[in-house]
Amino acid sequence: MTYVPLTRRPVPAVINDRAVGRNQWGKRVLPGLLGEWGEDVRNIVHRHLGKVVAGAAIAVAGTAVMVGITLPGTAGADEAGGSQGASRAARSGQGQGQGQDQGQDQGQDQGQDQSLGAAVAPGVVKQPPVEGEKGKGRDPLTDDEIERVEKIAVNRQLFDTSEDVEGDRGPQTLTVDLADPEAAEVDNPDAPRRADVTFYDYRDDTLVTRTVDLDSGRVVRTDTQHGVQPPPSRAESVEAATLLIADPLGAGLEADYKDATGKELTSPDQLLVTGGVYRATPGAQPAVLDKCGEHRCVRLFPKVRNGPWIDARSLVIDLSARKVAELQL
Repeated sequence: MTYVPLTRRPVPAVINDRAVGRNQWGKRVLPGLLGEWGEDVRNIVHRHLGKVVAGAAIAVAGTAVMVGITLPGTAGADEAGGSQGASRAARSGQGQGQGQDQGQDQGQDQGQDQSLGAAVAPGVVKQPPVEGEKGKGRDPLTDDEIERVEKIAVNRQLFDTSEDVEGDRGPQTLTVDLADPEAAEVDNPDAPRRADVTFYDYRDDTLVTRTVDLDSGRVVRTDTQHGVQPPPSRAESVEAATLLIADPLGAGLEADYKDATGKELTSPDQLLVTGGVYRATPGAQPAVLDKCGEHRCVRLFPKVRNGPWIDARSLVIDLSARKVAELQL
């Protein structure tokens, strides 16, 4: 059997004044049927091919939709982020490379400039301005003013009738401060400068404050108080440490010092000492400390030089009675 393409139109023959043709099987057909049938075949094939292609496209689109639905929501973002991250990383790497190149170039340029320039001059520590003998207005007291008012405040009578922390004649100096102005002098920039000198007299446990006029060099006021205990001075803390080291109750302090340094503790100069005032509380301390508050009593906070602190809170030194007692903490 001979194959005849569907799209090939057979040559028609004229039979009985009518054009007839034959199909691929040799059958005669009416006029127009052959061409129409060929055209119909092509149309049918085209339509079927179109349906097949459209169906395939719909299937692919449906598959893509299903994949997009079933995949996690971040999958596409991760891929996009990955590509964007890769792009950023590439740009960052390029930027870092350029920055390194620029830094190297700048460093080389600076090194060349420094090598070509003169050597850097050494730093110079400037001394503070020379302090005058007298201050002005509310300026702090100068060293000369402090020394002068201490001598003015302690007259012969006070010196002969008072006693310091070591038992020597003369009161124990605690502080020297610029006195507050009088109420009428607050807004006066030219108000007279005065200094308050505070002493402690261990002979009768008295706090003495003398106000000295710096311009006239005279004592203008004297205040005396009992039972008032300001913080101890450095000299008082050192004397308290001396009494503690010499007392049997100081054995624990000496043992702690030896553990920390491997040396014997024989002098308060081996320690950094600060002190605080101790006041008696009824029934809270041994009877020997009942007068603390009226007496000058301190607790020490010793520290090994360049070393640890030593706990001595349970020990109280009565500087007025020159005795040491232990608290039951």
